[in-house]
Amino acid sequence: MQQTTTTGGQKLVAIGGGTGLSCLLSGLKRLVGKTEEEMWIESLSAIVTVSDDGGSSGRLREELQMLPPGDIRNCMIALSEDSTLLSRLFRYRFRGEGELGGHSFGNLFLAALTEVTGDFTEAIRLSSEVLASKGHIYPATISDVRLAAELEDGSVVRGETQISASKVPIRRLRIEPEQCLPLPEALKAIRAADIITVGPGSLYTSILPNLLVAQVARVIGQSKATKIFVNNLMTQPGETDGYNARKHLETIQKYAPQIHFDFVVVNNRRISDEQAKRYAAEGAYQIGMHDSIDDALDQTTEIVRADLLHDGEKVRHHSDRLAQVVLNCRKQALATVSV
Repeated sequence: MQQTTTTGGQKLVAIGGGTGLSCLLSGLKRLVGKTEEEMWIESLSAIVTVSDDGGSSGRLREELQMLPPGDIRNCMIALSEDSTLLSRLFRYRFRGEGELGGHSFGNLFLAALTEVTGDFTEAIRLSSEVLASKGHIYPATISDVRLAAELEDGSVVRGETQISASKVPIRRLRIEPEQCLPLPEALKAIRAADIITVGPGSLYTSILPNLLVAQVARVIGQSKATKIFVNNLMTQPGETDGYNARKHLETIQKYAPQIHFDFVVVNNRRISDEQAKRYAAEGAYQIGMHDSIDDALDQTTEIVRADLLHDGEKVRHHSDRLAQVVLNCRKQALATVSV
C-alpha cells in the first residue's frame, strides 16, 4: 500500500460492468473534487467490460461491427450531472416493434459518433464531455471479444446472453480471442491509482471479462493501490446459482491469482420478506448475511460488513453508502501503514 497522508485527493479506478458498476459510480462521482472533505476523489476512472451481445448493444454490434455500447452508456449516465436533459435523453429507449424499437438513444448516439470519428474510445470521450461526466470511462479492450464458457456437463456456450441463460454450472470461462490487447489508457489509470475497486456486477459476464484481458490482472496485482472487492447482493440465476460470498471471492482468485485484496466489502442488512419472495421466484437469493468467507482470506485481508442496501423495490446497493465505505477502507489502510 502507498504510504501517503490520510487527507487529500485520491485517484480511484472502478472495474466491472452492468448496473453494479453504474451504482457505485453514482456514489463516487459526488465525492469528486470535494476538497473540503478530509478525503476526496481527485480522479475517477471506470474500466468497463465490452462483451455484451444482447439487446440494443448486441444488435448494434452485429449490424455495425462496433463494440457493444450498453455498459459504457450506463457508466456515462452514472457519472453525468443528474439533472441534465441530455442525461435523461441518453436513458431513453425507443418503444414499438420497428427497427428502432428497443434501442437506447445513448447507444445510437455512441454508434453514430463512432462512425463519425472512426474511433470508439474517442466517441466515449466526446460523449462524456457532452454529458459533463465527472470521470473517465475506458473499455477494457478495443478488440472484438466474445465470452465462451465450458459448462460442468462438458458443453460449451458462447456469448453473454447464452451464458446467462444456461442452467448448468460454469466450469471455466474464457474470452475469444484470449490474447486481446488492453487499452493502454486503462493500464495507465490502474498504475496511477490510489484505490482500485472490483465489483459489484455479474461475476462471469461483467467482472471476470475485464480481468481476463491480457495484462489487466497482472497490472492490478503490481499496483500499490488499496484494492477492494465489493461483493454482490444477490446470486444471479444462470451464472452464480448457489454461490455465497466466499465462492464469489474464490472465483476471482481462481482467474486472477495475481490480485490480493486488502478489503472485501459485504452487505449485512437483510432484504425484506417481500423482496426475498419475489427474487426467489426468479431463482435469486441474498448473499452475505451469514456467509463465512474467512477461510478464503489471508490475515492481511479485512472483511468490511455494512448496511449497503438501497431502500427501493429492487435490491440495489446504496450508492452513497457504498462510496463512503470505499473511501473509509482507504483511510483505514493508510492509518495502518502509518502506525
